[in-house]
Amino acid sequence: MSAPSGAPGGPAAPEQLGVPVPGGELSVLRWPATVPGAPTVVAVHGITANGLAWFEVARRLGGRATLLAPDLRGRGDSRDLGGPYGLARHADDVAALITGLGLGPTVVVGHSMGAWVTALAAVRHPDLVSRVVLVDGAVTFPLPEGVSEHDALAAVLGPALARLSMTFPDRQAYREFWQRHPAFSADWSDEIDAYTQRDLVGDEPELHSSCVLAAVETDGSQVLLDREAATAVHRLPCPGELIRAERGLLDEPQGLYDEKRLAAVGLDHTHPVPVSAVPDTNHYSILWGRAGAEAVVRALLGTASTGPADG
Repeated sequence: MSAPSGAPGGPAAPEQLGVPVPGGELSVLRWPATVPGAPTVVAVHGITANGLAWFEVARRLGGRATLLAPDLRGRGDSRDLGGPYGLARHADDVAALITGLGLGPTVVVGHSMGAWVTALAAVRHPDLVSRVVLVDGAVTFPLPEGVSEHDALAAVLGPALARLSMTFPDRQAYREFWQRHPAFSADWSDEIDAYTQRDLVGDEPELHSSCVLAAVETDGSQVLLDREAATAVHRLPCPGELIRAERGLLDEPQGLYDEKRLAAVGLDHTHPVPVSAVPDTNHYSILWGRAGAEAVVRALLGTASTGPADG
C-alpha cells in the first residue's frame, strides 16, 4: 500500500489498495484507525469526484474509525474499470468491497450521487449495511411541470460534461479553473488542491479529468430517472439520516433540499429518516468545511459498528 499521488501529506495521507470487483479491481483509499476496536466506515463520493473528497472527514475522525473511500468505477484510479455503469452497479461494488475486506455489517456514508449509491447498497444488500448517512443527496423529486427529461439532464449534467470535455495545458491551469468555482473559491486549501489535482490525468498540454464520460452520463441520468434509485431512501432496511446543506451547488441561496420540498415527497412519512441542516454550508463545503465535516463525523461515530478488519 502507498499514498496516492496528489494526497495531502502528514498523518491524514491515506493508504491505497485494490479490491476485486466484477471486471477488475476497485481502487480504495484507506485512512486507518488508531484506536483499538474502532469502527470501519465506507464513504462514497459524488458523480465527478474521487475518494480523496473525504479528506476533511478523515482528518476530523482523527483515527477514531477506519475510513474506506473507493474511487467509483469510471473515476480516479478506478477509471479503467469498465462498465456497465449505473447506480446499482456502484452499490454492488460497495457490497463487494465490504465482503472482500471481511467487514460484516458496516456503516456507509455517501455524498451527493454517492448518497443514492449508499441508499441502494442498503436496499440491495441489507445484510452488509448496518446504517446509512446521506449527505446532501439520495432524495429524488418529480420533474417540474413542463420540464422535459432532456432539459433536466442538461441542467444537472451540463457543467460537469463541459469540464469532462476540456483539456488543460498544465496543472496550474486546472488549479485556476477550480479556484474560480463559486463554491470553492472562498475555502480553497492545500487539501482541496490535492483532491482536484488527483482528478487530472494525461500528459501536458492535454491534461483532462479522470472521469469517464459514459459513466457520468449513465449515472447522472439514473439520479434523475431511475425508479429503483429514487425509491431507495423510502425503503431503507436499516437506520439512516440525511444531513443537508443550506445552499446549492454553486453556493446559491437555495439548496438542493429544504423542509418544504422534503415534506412534499413524504420522506418522513414513508420511512422515518431524521433530517438536519448544517448552517452556512453549500453542497461542497458540507463535506470539506469544518461545520459540515464535524456533522458527518458526529453521525458516523454515533452509530458505526465494529468489524474484524477495523484499524
